[in-house]
Amino acid sequence: MGKVSIKYFILLIILCGTHNNLLFAEAVDTLHVSKTKPHCFKNIQLAINAIDSSNHHKHVILIDSGTYKEKIYITKNNIHFLGEDKTTTIITQAIARDIWRCKNTDDWGVATVNISGNDITIENVTIQNTYGFENNTKVVPCENDSLNNFSKTIRKDGHQMALRTFATTCLKVLNCILKAYGGDTVSPWNVNDGMFFFKDCLMMGGVDFYCPRGWAYAENCTFVATTGPACIWHDGSGNEDAKTVLKNCFFQGYDGFMLGRFHKDAQFYLINCSFAKNMANKPIYLVPTNNIIRWGYRVYYYNCHKAGGDYSWFKNNLETAKGSPLPDAINANWVFGNKWNPYLN
Repeated sequence: MGKVSIKYFILLIILCGTHNNLLFAEAVDTLHVSKTKPHCFKNIQLAINAIDSSNHHKHVILIDSGTYKEKIYITKNNIHFLGEDKTTTIITQAIARDIWRCKNTDDWGVATVNISGNDITIENVTIQNTYGFENNTKVVPCENDSLNNFSKTIRKDGHQMALRTFATTCLKVLNCILKAYGGDTVSPWNVNDGMFFFKDCLMMGGVDFYCPRGWAYAENCTFVATTGPACIWHDGSGNEDAKTVLKNCFFQGYDGFMLGRFHKDAQFYLINCSFAKNMANKPIYLVPTNNIIRWGYRVYYYNCHKAGGDYSWFKNNLETAKGSPLPDAINANWVFGNKWNPYLN
Protein backbone atom coordinates (compact mmCIF):
# COMPACT_ATOMS: atom_id res chain seq x y z
CA MET A 1 0.00 0.00 0.00
CA GLY A 2 1.46 3.36 -1.05
CA LYS A 3 1.82 6.49 1.05
CA VAL A 4 -1.26 8.15 -0.45
CA SER A 5 -3.38 5.05 0.10
CA ILE A 6 -2.36 4.98 3.77
CA LYS A 7 -3.50 8.58 4.15
CA TYR A 8 -6.80 7.73 2.44
CA PHE A 9 -7.57 4.77 4.67
CA ILE A 10 -6.57 6.53 7.89
CA LEU A 11 -8.92 9.38 7.04
CA LEU A 12 -11.61 6.88 6.15
CA ILE A 13 -11.29 5.21 9.55
CA ILE A 14 -11.58 8.50 11.43
CA LEU A 15 -14.24 9.95 9.16
CA CYS A 16 -16.92 10.04 11.84
CA GLY A 17 -14.62 11.20 14.59
CA THR A 18 -12.43 14.24 14.65
CA HIS A 19 -11.80 17.66 13.21
CA ASN A 20 -8.20 17.64 14.39
CA ASN A 21 -6.26 14.68 13.03
CA LEU A 22 -2.54 14.16 12.71
CA LEU A 23 -2.53 14.27 8.91
CA PHE A 24 -3.38 17.95 8.82
CA ALA A 25 -2.15 20.77 11.04
CA GLU A 26 -5.48 22.58 10.91
CA ALA A 27 -9.13 21.82 11.57
CA VAL A 28 -10.61 19.50 8.95
CA ASP A 29 -14.09 18.52 7.81
CA THR A 30 -14.20 15.22 5.94
CA LEU A 31 -16.82 14.15 3.41
CA HIS A 32 -17.01 10.76 1.71
CA VAL A 33 -18.00 9.96 -1.88
CA SER A 34 -18.77 6.34 -2.77
CA LYS A 35 -20.90 4.67 -5.40
CA THR A 36 -21.43 1.59 -3.22
CA LYS A 37 -21.26 2.50 0.46
CA PRO A 38 -24.39 3.70 2.28
CA HIS A 39 -24.62 7.14 3.88
CA CYS A 40 -22.08 8.59 1.40
CA PHE A 41 -22.40 11.15 -1.36
CA LYS A 42 -22.98 9.31 -4.62
CA ASN A 43 -21.15 11.84 -6.74
CA ILE A 44 -18.40 14.37 -6.25
CA GLN A 45 -20.37 17.50 -7.11
CA LEU A 46 -22.92 16.76 -4.38
CA ALA A 47 -20.10 16.65 -1.82
CA ILE A 48 -18.73 19.97 -3.05
CA ASN A 49 -22.18 21.53 -2.91
CA ALA A 50 -22.58 20.36 0.69
CA ILE A 51 -19.57 22.38 1.89
CA ASP A 52 -20.49 25.43 3.94
CA SER A 53 -18.65 28.33 2.28
CA SER A 54 -18.73 30.30 5.55
CA ASN A 55 -16.65 27.58 7.21
CA HIS A 56 -13.08 28.48 6.31
CA HIS A 57 -11.14 25.47 7.60
CA LYS A 58 -9.95 22.66 5.34
CA HIS A 59 -12.45 20.32 3.73
CA VAL A 60 -11.31 16.85 2.67
CA ILE A 61 -13.40 14.93 0.16
CA LEU A 62 -12.53 11.22 0.14
CA ILE A 63 -13.39 9.60 -3.20
CA ASP A 64 -13.72 5.83 -3.38
CA SER A 65 -12.57 3.93 -6.44
CA GLY A 66 -15.08 4.11 -9.24
CA THR A 67 -15.80 5.87 -12.52
CA TYR A 68 -17.50 9.21 -11.93
CA LYS A 69 -19.09 10.38 -15.17
CA GLU A 70 -19.62 13.97 -14.13
CA LYS A 71 -18.41 17.45 -14.88
CA ILE A 72 -16.99 19.07 -11.76
CA TYR A 73 -17.34 22.76 -10.82
CA ILE A 74 -15.21 23.91 -7.87
CA THR A 75 -16.13 27.41 -6.70
CA LYS A 76 -15.36 26.94 -3.00
CA ASN A 77 -12.00 27.27 -1.26
CA ASN A 78 -9.62 25.13 0.79
CA ILE A 79 -10.66 21.69 -0.47
CA HIS A 80 -8.49 18.56 -0.64
CA PHE A 81 -9.81 15.90 -3.02
CA LEU A 82 -8.25 12.56 -2.09
CA GLY A 83 -8.90 9.51 -4.26
CA GLU A 84 -8.56 5.93 -3.16
CA ASP A 85 -6.36 4.91 -6.11
CA LYS A 86 -5.29 7.04 -9.06
CA THR A 87 -5.83 4.24 -11.57
CA THR A 88 -9.33 3.30 -10.37
CA THR A 89 -10.70 6.64 -9.12
CA ILE A 90 -11.66 8.20 -12.44
CA ILE A 91 -13.46 11.46 -13.23
CA THR A 92 -14.41 11.48 -16.89
CA GLN A 93 -16.23 13.51 -19.52
CA ALA A 94 -16.04 13.88 -23.30
CA ILE A 95 -15.98 17.61 -24.14
CA ALA A 96 -14.76 19.44 -27.22
CA ARG A 97 -14.07 23.04 -26.36
CA ASP A 98 -15.19 24.18 -29.81
CA ILE A 99 -18.58 22.51 -29.36
CA TRP A 100 -18.96 24.03 -25.89
CA ARG A 101 -18.27 27.51 -27.25
CA CYS A 102 -20.96 27.11 -29.91
CA LYS A 103 -23.54 27.63 -27.16
CA ASN A 104 -21.51 29.34 -24.42
CA THR A 105 -19.67 32.66 -24.33
CA ASP A 106 -16.82 31.58 -22.05
CA ASP A 107 -14.87 28.53 -20.90
CA TRP A 108 -16.65 27.96 -17.57
CA GLY A 109 -17.65 24.33 -18.02
CA VAL A 110 -15.31 23.47 -20.87
CA ALA A 111 -13.27 20.97 -18.82
CA THR A 112 -13.92 17.78 -16.92
CA VAL A 113 -12.81 19.64 -13.78
CA ASN A 114 -13.44 23.42 -13.72
CA ILE A 115 -11.92 25.38 -10.83
CA SER A 116 -12.40 28.95 -9.65
CA GLY A 117 -11.84 28.34 -5.92
CA ASN A 118 -8.52 28.88 -4.16
CA ASP A 119 -6.28 26.55 -2.13
CA ILE A 120 -7.34 23.42 -3.95
CA THR A 121 -5.50 20.08 -3.74
CA ILE A 122 -6.31 17.13 -6.00
CA GLU A 123 -4.59 13.87 -5.14
CA ASN A 124 -4.61 10.28 -6.32
CA VAL A 125 -7.23 10.46 -9.09
CA THR A 126 -7.49 10.23 -12.87
CA ILE A 127 -9.08 13.21 -14.61
CA GLN A 128 -9.76 12.62 -18.27
CA ASN A 129 -11.45 14.20 -21.26
CA THR A 130 -12.14 11.38 -23.69
CA TYR A 131 -13.56 13.38 -26.60
CA GLY A 132 -10.62 12.84 -28.95
CA PHE A 133 -10.31 9.18 -28.07
CA GLU A 134 -13.98 8.60 -28.95
CA ASN A 135 -14.63 10.93 -31.91
CA ASN A 136 -13.22 11.74 -35.33
CA THR A 137 -13.18 15.16 -37.00
CA LYS A 138 -16.71 16.26 -37.93
CA VAL A 139 -18.88 19.29 -38.73
CA VAL A 140 -21.52 20.32 -36.19
CA PRO A 141 -24.16 23.09 -36.04
CA CYS A 142 -22.76 26.12 -34.21
CA GLU A 143 -25.15 28.91 -33.33
CA ASN A 144 -22.35 31.26 -32.24
CA ASP A 145 -20.39 30.96 -35.50
CA SER A 146 -22.18 33.25 -37.93
CA LEU A 147 -19.02 33.70 -40.03
CA ASN A 148 -19.12 30.04 -41.10
CA ASN A 149 -22.81 29.62 -41.84
CA PHE A 150 -23.51 28.62 -38.24
CA SER A 151 -21.45 25.46 -38.45
CA LYS A 152 -18.01 24.47 -37.24
CA THR A 153 -15.48 21.76 -37.97
CA ILE A 154 -14.60 20.01 -34.72
CA ARG A 155 -11.22 18.37 -34.92
CA LYS A 156 -10.33 15.13 -33.21
CA ASP A 157 -7.20 16.83 -31.88
CA GLY A 158 -8.78 20.18 -30.95
CA HIS A 159 -8.81 21.72 -27.49
CA GLN A 160 -9.99 19.20 -24.90
CA MET A 161 -9.39 20.27 -21.31
CA ALA A 162 -9.28 17.74 -18.50
CA LEU A 163 -8.53 20.47 -15.93
CA ARG A 164 -9.11 24.21 -16.38
CA THR A 165 -8.66 26.90 -13.73
CA PHE A 166 -9.88 30.47 -13.85
CA ALA A 167 -9.08 32.98 -11.06
CA THR A 168 -7.60 30.21 -8.91
CA THR A 169 -4.43 30.68 -6.91
CA CYS A 170 -2.65 27.89 -5.04
CA LEU A 171 -3.53 24.65 -6.82
CA LYS A 172 -1.76 21.39 -5.96
CA VAL A 173 -2.11 18.24 -8.08
CA LEU A 174 -0.40 15.19 -6.61
CA ASN A 175 0.01 11.66 -7.94
CA CYS A 176 -2.66 12.10 -10.60
CA ILE A 177 -3.27 11.06 -14.20
CA LEU A 178 -4.54 13.88 -16.43
CA LYS A 179 -5.24 12.96 -19.99
CA ALA A 180 -6.94 13.89 -23.23
CA TYR A 181 -6.15 13.28 -26.89
CA GLY A 182 -6.32 16.89 -27.97
CA GLY A 183 -4.76 20.14 -26.83
CA ASP A 184 -4.69 22.07 -23.54
CA THR A 185 -5.32 19.00 -21.36
CA VAL A 186 -3.98 20.72 -18.24
CA SER A 187 -4.84 24.42 -18.33
CA PRO A 188 -4.08 26.22 -15.05
CA TRP A 189 -4.79 29.79 -16.14
CA ASN A 190 -4.29 32.88 -14.02
CA VAL A 191 -1.57 34.98 -15.56
CA ASN A 192 -1.35 37.54 -12.74
CA ASP A 193 -1.73 35.49 -9.55
CA GLY A 194 -1.74 31.81 -10.50
CA MET A 195 0.51 29.47 -8.51
CA PHE A 196 0.35 25.84 -9.59
CA PHE A 197 2.17 22.80 -8.19
CA PHE A 198 2.25 19.36 -9.82
CA LYS A 199 4.09 16.35 -8.43
CA ASP A 200 4.28 12.68 -9.47
CA CYS A 201 1.70 13.14 -12.23
CA LEU A 202 1.23 11.76 -15.72
CA MET A 203 -0.07 14.26 -18.29
CA MET A 204 -1.14 13.31 -21.80
CA GLY A 205 -2.49 15.24 -24.75
CA GLY A 206 -1.99 17.14 -27.97
CA VAL A 207 -0.70 20.64 -28.65
CA ASP A 208 0.26 22.62 -25.52
CA PHE A 209 -1.23 19.91 -23.32
CA TYR A 210 0.51 21.39 -20.26
CA CYS A 211 -0.06 25.13 -20.58
CA PRO A 212 0.17 27.07 -17.31
CA ARG A 213 -0.07 30.83 -17.01
CA GLY A 214 1.69 32.61 -14.18
CA TRP A 215 3.90 30.56 -11.84
CA ALA A 216 4.05 26.76 -12.19
CA TYR A 217 6.21 23.97 -10.82
CA ALA A 218 6.12 20.33 -11.96
CA GLU A 219 8.31 17.65 -10.36
CA ASN A 220 8.70 13.94 -11.14
CA CYS A 221 6.05 14.14 -13.86
CA THR A 222 5.75 12.22 -17.12
CA PHE A 223 4.49 13.98 -20.25
CA VAL A 224 3.07 11.95 -23.16
CA ALA A 225 2.39 13.67 -26.50
CA THR A 226 -0.39 12.19 -28.64
CA THR A 227 -0.14 14.76 -31.45
CA GLY A 228 0.60 18.44 -32.05
CA PRO A 229 3.59 20.81 -32.37
CA ALA A 230 4.42 21.20 -28.64
CA CYS A 231 4.05 19.45 -25.27
CA ILE A 232 4.53 22.41 -22.94
CA TRP A 233 3.60 26.09 -23.18
CA HIS A 234 3.75 29.07 -20.85
CA ASP A 235 2.30 32.54 -20.56
CA GLY A 236 4.30 34.70 -18.16
CA SER A 237 3.25 38.01 -19.67
CA GLY A 238 1.64 39.29 -16.46
CA ASN A 239 4.89 39.55 -14.49
CA GLU A 240 8.56 39.42 -15.46
CA ASP A 241 9.17 36.94 -12.62
CA ALA A 242 6.48 34.45 -13.72
CA LYS A 243 7.91 31.11 -14.79
CA THR A 244 7.25 27.45 -15.44
CA VAL A 245 9.73 25.02 -13.90
CA LEU A 246 9.92 21.32 -14.73
CA LYS A 247 12.27 19.23 -12.58
CA ASN A 248 13.05 15.52 -12.86
CA CYS A 249 10.44 15.15 -15.59
CA PHE A 250 10.32 12.74 -18.54
CA PHE A 251 8.95 13.48 -22.02
CA GLN A 252 7.80 10.93 -24.58
CA GLY A 253 5.34 10.69 -27.45
CA TYR A 254 4.74 10.09 -31.12
CA ASP A 255 7.74 9.98 -33.46
CA GLY A 256 9.07 13.51 -33.85
CA PHE A 257 7.14 15.01 -30.94
CA MET A 258 8.23 18.56 -30.11
CA LEU A 259 9.05 19.86 -26.65
CA GLY A 260 7.48 23.31 -26.32
CA ARG A 261 6.52 26.73 -27.62
CA PHE A 262 5.09 30.09 -26.52
CA HIS A 263 3.06 32.95 -27.98
CA LYS A 264 3.63 35.58 -25.27
CA ASP A 265 6.35 36.42 -22.79
CA ALA A 266 7.34 33.15 -21.16
CA GLN A 267 10.08 31.74 -18.94
CA PHE A 268 10.99 28.03 -18.92
CA TYR A 269 13.34 26.12 -16.61
CA LEU A 270 13.99 22.42 -17.24
CA ILE A 271 16.14 20.81 -14.57
CA ASN A 272 17.28 17.16 -14.62
CA CYS A 273 14.77 16.32 -17.32
CA SER A 274 15.00 13.43 -19.76
CA PHE A 275 13.63 12.99 -23.27
CA ALA A 276 12.72 9.93 -25.32
CA LYS A 277 14.93 9.09 -28.28
CA ASN A 278 12.27 10.10 -30.82
CA MET A 279 11.92 13.73 -29.67
CA ALA A 280 12.39 16.16 -32.56
CA ASN A 281 15.50 18.29 -32.85
CA LYS A 282 13.42 21.42 -32.32
CA PRO A 283 14.07 23.89 -29.48
CA ILE A 284 11.25 25.48 -27.50
CA TYR A 285 10.19 28.20 -29.93
CA LEU A 286 8.29 31.46 -30.24
CA VAL A 287 5.27 31.07 -32.50
CA PRO A 288 5.09 33.89 -35.09
CA THR A 289 2.97 36.51 -33.37
CA ASN A 290 2.08 40.18 -33.25
CA ASN A 291 2.50 40.10 -29.46
CA ILE A 292 5.34 42.24 -28.15
CA ILE A 293 7.93 40.09 -26.36
CA ARG A 294 9.32 42.42 -23.71
CA TRP A 295 11.77 40.15 -21.87
CA GLY A 296 13.37 38.15 -24.65
CA TYR A 297 13.91 34.43 -25.15
CA ARG A 298 14.10 32.90 -21.67
CA VAL A 299 14.53 29.13 -21.83
CA TYR A 300 16.97 27.53 -19.40
CA TYR A 301 18.27 23.98 -18.94
CA TYR A 302 20.41 22.05 -16.52
CA ASN A 303 21.46 18.39 -16.73
CA CYS A 304 18.87 17.40 -19.32
CA HIS A 305 19.51 14.38 -21.55
CA LYS A 306 17.92 12.50 -24.44
CA ALA A 307 18.08 8.78 -25.09
CA GLY A 308 20.31 8.18 -28.10
CA GLY A 309 22.23 11.43 -27.68
CA ASP A 310 21.69 15.03 -26.64
CA TYR A 311 20.85 18.03 -28.82
CA SER A 312 22.99 21.10 -28.37
CA TRP A 313 20.02 23.40 -27.71
CA PHE A 314 19.35 21.96 -24.25
CA LYS A 315 22.89 22.26 -22.97
CA ASN A 316 23.38 23.77 -19.50
CA ASN A 317 22.77 27.52 -19.52
CA LEU A 318 21.42 28.45 -16.06
CA GLU A 319 24.16 31.03 -15.72
CA THR A 320 22.41 33.11 -18.38
CA ALA A 321 19.16 33.33 -16.36
CA LYS A 322 18.45 36.36 -14.21
CA GLY A 323 20.33 35.96 -10.93
CA SER A 324 22.17 32.89 -12.25
CA PRO A 325 20.33 30.46 -9.92
CA LEU A 326 22.10 27.30 -8.80
CA PRO A 327 20.32 24.09 -9.80
CA ASP A 328 19.97 22.86 -6.21
CA ALA A 329 18.20 26.10 -5.29
CA ILE A 330 15.51 25.64 -7.90
CA ASN A 331 12.49 24.14 -6.16
CA ALA A 332 8.87 25.08 -5.54
CA ASN A 333 9.75 27.54 -2.79
CA TRP A 334 12.13 29.29 -5.19
CA VAL A 335 9.38 29.51 -7.81
CA PHE A 336 6.67 30.85 -5.49
CA GLY A 337 8.91 32.85 -3.17
CA ASN A 338 7.28 33.94 0.06
CA LYS A 339 3.79 33.89 -1.44
CA TRP A 340 3.05 30.18 -0.94
CA ASN A 341 4.69 27.04 0.42
CA PRO A 342 3.04 24.05 -1.33
CA TYR A 343 4.94 21.55 0.82
CA LEU A 344 2.69 22.40 3.78
CA ASN A 345 -0.66 20.62 4.13
